[in-house]
This record gives sequence, C-alpha cells and structure tokens, in this order.
Amino acid sequence: MTYTETLEWMYVQLPMYQQKGAVAYKADLSNTIKLVNHLGNPQENIKTIHIAGTNGKGSTSSMIASILQEAGFKVGLYTSPHLKDFRERIKINGQEITESFVVDFIARNKVFFEENALSFFEMTVGMCFEYFKQEQVDVAVIEVGMGGRLDSTNIISPLVSVITNIGKDHTAFLGNTLQEIAREKAGIIKYHTPVVIGEYTDQTKPVFIAKAQEEEAEIFFAQDTFEDNTLVSDLKGDYQKANIRTVRQTIALLRKSFNITHDNEEQGLLQVVRNTNLLGRWQIISEAPKVIADTAHNAHGLNIVMNQLKHEEYENLFIVFGVVNDKDLSSVLPLLPKTAKYFFAKPNISRGLNADELKEQAKEYGLNGVVCSSVLDAYVKAKIEATLKDLIYVGGSTFVVAEIL
Repeated sequence: MTYTETLEWMYVQLPMYQQKGAVAYKADLSNTIKLVNHLGNPQENIKTIHIAGTNGKGSTSSMIASILQEAGFKVGLYTSPHLKDFRERIKINGQEITESFVVDFIARNKVFFEENALSFFEMTVGMCFEYFKQEQVDVAVIEVGMGGRLDSTNIISPLVSVITNIGKDHTAFLGNTLQEIAREKAGIIKYHTPVVIGEYTDQTKPVFIAKAQEEEAEIFFAQDTFEDNTLVSDLKGDYQKANIRTVRQTIALLRKSFNITHDNEEQGLLQVVRNTNLLGRWQIISEAPKVIADTAHNAHGLNIVMNQLKHEEYENLFIVFGVVNDKDLSSVLPLLPKTAKYFFAKPNISRGLNADELKEQAKEYGLNGVVCSSVLDAYVKAKIEATLKDLIYVGGSTFVVAEIL
C-alpha cells in the first residue's frame, strides 16, 4: 500500500475515537499489552516523560521536548490528535516520522492488528514506541490520548509523570465530577516516580495526594512552586502561563537525569514552534484582518481563550465555530461573546455536530450568525465580510482548526 492507502486503511478499517466516539473507547489495556509484547516491548528501551491532563498536554509536551532539544538531546515526541497530517503525532527533534516507516509498520503488523481488532490509537502508540526505539532517542515525551489510567500510553515507566490540570471533558468516559476525572488522570502516577501537578482545585488536590501516597511517589504542585514565573514562550495564549510553570517544575526534576542549563530552558521555551512545529495554539494566521485559531474545545480552555479575546483591539468580531456532537454545549456556549457574528459549520468528521442544530442551540444563549456548508465556507465568508480592522477567531474544535490550517 502507498502512504495514502495506508492511512485510509487505518482510518476506515479501525475504530478511532476522534472519528467514531464511544465505539472506539476500550476500557482496559489488554490490547496494548498484547501489541507491545508482539513488538518486543520497545517501550522498555526508551526513557520517557508522561503527560496527562484535560488541557495543555500538547503545549506542555512540546515545551519540554523543545528544552531537551536545546540541551542537545535527541527527543521523541508523541502527541494527538494531528491537525494536518498523521505524521505530526510522532516526531524526533521536530521531524515527523517518515511515510515509509508508517507504511512498513502497518504492512508488517496488519494481520496482527486485524486478528486482535486493535484501535487506531493502540496501533499508533505501538508505532511510536517502535520508531523511537529504532531511532535510539535519548528520551521521549509521551502525551496521553484521553484520561490516563486506561489510556494506551499508560504502560510506560517514565522518569516523571505530569498532570497539567483537570476540567470537565470526555465525561461519558472519565466521570461527571472533577474528582472522578482526577482519579482517571492520576492513574499515570507510578510507584516511586515523581509526579508534577500543574494546576489543582480543592476537589482534585486530595485525589492526587492520595494516589501519590499509595504509589510512594513524591508529588510537586507547580502552581505553588513557580508563582512568580519570569520566563516566557513563543506559544501565545494566557493559558501558557500555567503550562510554563508546569514545564519548569518538570525540568527541575529532569535535571537529575539530564544536563539542562537555565539558558537551555529559556531558549527552549522561546523556540517551541521552531523546534517542534506545534500548531493551533493561539496561532495568528494573518494580521489584516487579524485571524486567530485556537484548539481550545472545552469550558476550561475556552473560558481562558475568550477572556484573552477581550484584550484584543478590533472593530468587529467574527467567529468561525464548530463542535463535535458529544460536546456539552450548556457549559461552552455561555462563555462566547454575544457581540460577535458567528459562522457555524460542521467539522468534516462523522462526529461533527450539524451546523443547523448548533445555530439553534447558540441562539438560546444570544449568539447569532449564519449556517455554512463547511468550515472552509465559513472561513471564506468571514474573511469576505471582515475589514482590515476586524478580528476573526476560528475554534470550538481541534477539527475546525485543522481544516483551516
């Protein structure tokens, strides 16, 4: 199969949470354990850092990888989902996995995948472990896909575990309360392995402390340690301040295993995009009119982003907006500005919420706009209507941003 044919097989033949929703969720690690045993347990030959959390996982993972790269190390980076090309998920020093490796890996293991009904995410995790082992990375930063305890990545023995924050997202799988969600994400805390908590609340802190005590793991709360943070990143967005604190606490622990100078840390934070090619985080696409795209997609993330929008200067605000059909709109729509004109669109995936339905629900919260035939159609219409002094915000879903980029 060609690379394109390989991807088509991966997407169509195997369930994928981002496309299918609940049918792709498997509540145990048995398939992942079967897979890594089949591959010879490549993850056991890699030093790793494990990143979980509701928001900020991708930014935090990329910042840590960038700092380690600045310190001269060969760094693997596994993140999800991708925005433009599948290969964004697996990188070494910012370079995406080769098409030939993807094709060869699937071809060699296709029968095993089919016989064991592996999910898209499970086989992608196996692919990253084998690639990082083959390429002999010095360390790999591994981002959790969803949750933590039962996530396919949770078979590694990391140097440090990191939990960025807890918010209500994926409640159908992780629980309806912050405590329940925190327990799922705390599942990445390992025996005698230090854990960094980026942000906590009165509800989540006791959960983290209890799990850390159970695993005899030293626990660090970044929001308390680095309150007066002076370092900045090229990743813009107010939410990055908390992520930087989390990263700095993690780097402080990693200095026990790696030679990382303060200059490496400072430059790594300033060169995240160059070093890792991360996209979609308060990304300014153009200046006149100003177009900002951001992958924030739940109440926790959108609340911060919408507050940041208030500080932007513009004459009129246009918002290209789309969501997936399992999104809790009652927690999201009240956060959006009533003064904006909306261009509602369905992301081009099966889980995308119909734009007509989104418009009707948005109207209940005083949000008005037009229904568009696609995300691209919505973006084009917004750009036609906007003047040079206006602002266009693109968001609501990772998939909406992906279609624009």
